[in-house]
Parts: sequence; C-alpha cells; structure tokens
Amino acid sequence: MSCSPSVAGSGAPGAPLIGRSGGGAPLIGVLALQGDFAAHTGVLERLGALVREVRVPADLDGLDGLVMPGGESTTMSLGIEREGLAGPLRELVQGGRPVLGTCAGLIMLDRRHLGVMDVLARRNAFGRQAQSFEAEVAFAPFNGRPLRAVFIRAPWIEEHGPGVEVLAEVDGQAVAAREGSVVVVAFHPELSGDDRIHRWFLEEVVGARHGRGRPA
Repeated sequence: MSCSPSVAGSGAPGAPLIGRSGGGAPLIGVLALQGDFAAHTGVLERLGALVREVRVPADLDGLDGLVMPGGESTTMSLGIEREGLAGPLRELVQGGRPVLGTCAGLIMLDRRHLGVMDVLARRNAFGRQAQSFEAEVAFAPFNGRPLRAVFIRAPWIEEHGPGVEVLAEVDGQAVAAREGSVVVVAFHPELSGDDRIHRWFLEEVVGARHGRGRPA
C-alpha cells in the first residue's frame, strides 16, 4: 500500500518562479508525517516558495497551499488520526487553499479517507514495487505537451464524480484529476527532474491568494 520512492533524486533545474526577496513568496505546507516530503520541499524551495513541514494542526495556520506527498498510505492515515489533522485538513480545503496530492496523497484525499475529493482511488493499481515504471503522460493543463511521470506502486482513479476533471490517463486509466482547488496525480513529479507540475501548482496558489485579496 506504499508508493514511497525507491529512486534517488528530485527536482527542478529551472530558474526560480518567484523571487525570494520581499513578501511575495507563497507559504506552502508539505505534510511531513511520513513519505517523500523532503523531495517536494527541495523542488518548491528552488522555485522560490517558502515551505513549512506540517505535522500538527497549528502548522496549517497561514498556509497559502499544501502538498500531500507519496508514502505509505496506512501509516499516513494513522499519523493524521494521531495528530488530529483530519478536521483541520478538511477546513483548509473548504477554505479554498490549493492542494496537490501525489501518489499516496491522492489516496488520502479520496472518498474513503479525508473525503475532500469525489474520487475513489485503487491502491497499487499498476502492481507492486517490481512493476514501478516511467511513462510519457499528456497533462491537460500543459496543452497536451507530455511530461515524464514516475509511477511507484501507484494508484489510479477508479471512480470519480461529475464535478471532477480528469487531467491525465495511462492505458485508459485516470492518473491525474482536479476538483475545485484540489489536484491529485498518481505519480511522483518530485522525482522526474521536470518541475512543471510544481511550477503550475505555485501559479495556482499565487492566483488563489490574489483572489482572496492578499498580495501576490
């Protein structure tokens, strides 16, 4: 039930999206109970975001966006329950903060878990660790331009409601989707060497913050 990475490396060699000086950088939380949160942190910081590791409800205060990383979904569920994070995480989503869930993060956001997205994830849908693979994926927000996606014991989206927009598929199975301010992907964008998912997410965060009347 894990999609923890078994390969090294992360990140994004491109220039920062947002300048580090001044007050314009968004504050992004990365759920850090378990999993590959450090890799996401590295990509986001290189793109100019401020990053806070989230372990307890108080860590959610003042965030502009949140990343829920891959990892072991059962362990992650237990940590969320232990720290009393379920309610505060739902409130953050309901408040319109953009959220990016990757691999196990997708599972945690589905109907059976936090219930903040009208999707049902199938765990280990592509097989166990030995069936991990990479594939070229057409991600809809990139106008069909493919990205290299790393799938590690990955889920797929088995069911979704009418308000969910599928953003990418592999072999006819949905592997990325969006509903409101929540985006989920079944793969590991922090491991591919392509920072476009994180750049796009930060642009969404800055846009949402501007819409709330906060300086971008």
